[in-house]
Amino acid sequence: MEKQIILLIEDNPDDVALTLRAFKKSNISNRVIVAKDGLDALDYLHGTGQYSGRETKELPAVVMLDLNLPKLDGLEVLRKIRQDELTALIPVVILTSSAEQKDVVEGYRLGANSYIRKPVDFEQFIEAVKLLGLYWTLWNETPSSSLSGRR
Repeated sequence: MEKQIILLIEDNPDDVALTLRAFKKSNISNRVIVAKDGLDALDYLHGTGQYSGRETKELPAVVMLDLNLPKLDGLEVLRKIRQDELTALIPVVILTSSAEQKDVVEGYRLGANSYIRKPVDFEQFIEAVKLLGLYWTLWNETPSSSLSGRR
């Protein structure tokens, strides 16, 4: 069985390193694509820019999306993901430091599947990322996984 891709959209190198470390510590060996800004993420999803020629049928099992991004903020990325037929059904988990109620409401209004505030404590962060990774790549059934017979 081929490992599903996780698209991590995060501009903070420390948070990227912590997330990757949490996956490794939790034995989550899925391929992780890191996009450092909103435009880079959309280029990956659509096979444009530096990802020109990428097979766009190979979609991530989950997108982990920070809100505070350069070039194109996370809520706008989410809006564009949901507006495009190719990407509309990809599960999107907002993983951010923002506890602003307006961000939570807008995230869900735009179609987020989950909103997780990044824990400040390292061990809690590791546990949160571990559970997110396991749930969205192993247990969650997506339309593409049920059509292709993969789980």
